[in-house]
Amino acid sequence: MDLTAVRLTFSGLRCCVIIPTFNNGGTLERIIRGVLQYTDDIIVVNDGSTDSTPEILEKFRNLEIISCPVNAGKGSALRKGFERAIQKGYSYAITIDSDGQHFPEDIPAFIEAIEKEPDSLVLGARNIDQEGVPGTSSFGHKFSIFWFRIETGMKVPDVQTGFRLYPLERIKDIRLYSTRFELEVEALVRLAWRGVKIISVPVKVYYAPKGERVSHFRKFTDFARVRLVNSILVMMAILWIRPFLFAKGLKKKSVRGFIKEYIVDSRDSNAKLAWSVALGVFVGTSPLWGWQMVIAISTAHALKLNKFVTVAASNISIPPVMPLILFMSYVTGGWILGYGISHIHFTPGLTTLLWVKQNLVQYILGSLVFGLILGSVLGLITWLLLKIFRKVRPDKDTEIPLQPGP
Repeated sequence: MDLTAVRLTFSGLRCCVIIPTFNNGGTLERIIRGVLQYTDDIIVVNDGSTDSTPEILEKFRNLEIISCPVNAGKGSALRKGFERAIQKGYSYAITIDSDGQHFPEDIPAFIEAIEKEPDSLVLGARNIDQEGVPGTSSFGHKFSIFWFRIETGMKVPDVQTGFRLYPLERIKDIRLYSTRFELEVEALVRLAWRGVKIISVPVKVYYAPKGERVSHFRKFTDFARVRLVNSILVMMAILWIRPFLFAKGLKKKSVRGFIKEYIVDSRDSNAKLAWSVALGVFVGTSPLWGWQMVIAISTAHALKLNKFVTVAASNISIPPVMPLILFMSYVTGGWILGYGISHIHFTPGLTTLLWVKQNLVQYILGSLVFGLILGSVLGLITWLLLKIFRKVRPDKDTEIPLQPGP
């Protein structure tokens, strides 16, 4: 793509570039001039800089400049940039850091990608394994990839990159809460939850020598904030989002596809598939809220069962069914202990602590027994159905001899 073609495409896509900056006077002008080769639609958010940034911006009077009186953080600057871009009617926004880490010459790669996949989120994937990358950046890179996969089930090569192309029509419906570096994690995860396609393009990265490097990332404070946001997102993903998306995706076609791929065409025996269902149902019914998916996968792996079938069965505790599971667990616990469900309400002289203790024991005991019963029943039903309707398929340790031809 030559410069003229890129500029025309930029205009046709209604795309702008957002540059958040704070005390990057040594590199800001170079970044702006590099971006100006491709577009004049630039929004610079001066996040309370106290260096030469205001004087540098005076040289570029035709740009859209947002000046914040005090520094509020990169996330806050990005949010202001998104708001202004949406107000001005842009459909896409490329964000690029002003510290010289990113190269404006990589911008055409984002434009080519979004032309092929409209309404996607495009990430600029850095080569973190190259020489000169700080050890803390490499660790944070791997840390974020791991948690993003837990939160969304997706694997991307670079979660922390600030060089991105956002579809503004999709992000304007999300109320973002973060104000600092963790906003980029929050935005990425929440767009993934909304079904926005995420694609990556390779980009160059430059880390200045230690003595010259200007970084506003506070290793302890900001990393702690990122960890906190990831913890919240993981809990939301496990307790609500992923079960909800799983239930939402249970359409006739997807159910048929799952059954065909992991059951009908599986090389696992009928018994192994039945045990996988039984285990998944038991884990999904157990009082292990927040850890059910992790425990289902790890237990199925340890027992050499079908992990996909086990995880699918563990989603029996999706929100619409959850109240029934809780009620039946409580009833089962009352039946075992011999006093039914009468303790669900307060009685005179019963302290709150004792009430919680009695009901919690009843629920935990009941959920384990109810899960064991329900898992056994559904596992047996699965085995019978497979025995009746499924053609015999070879297990990995079993070979079916070829039949002689006619």
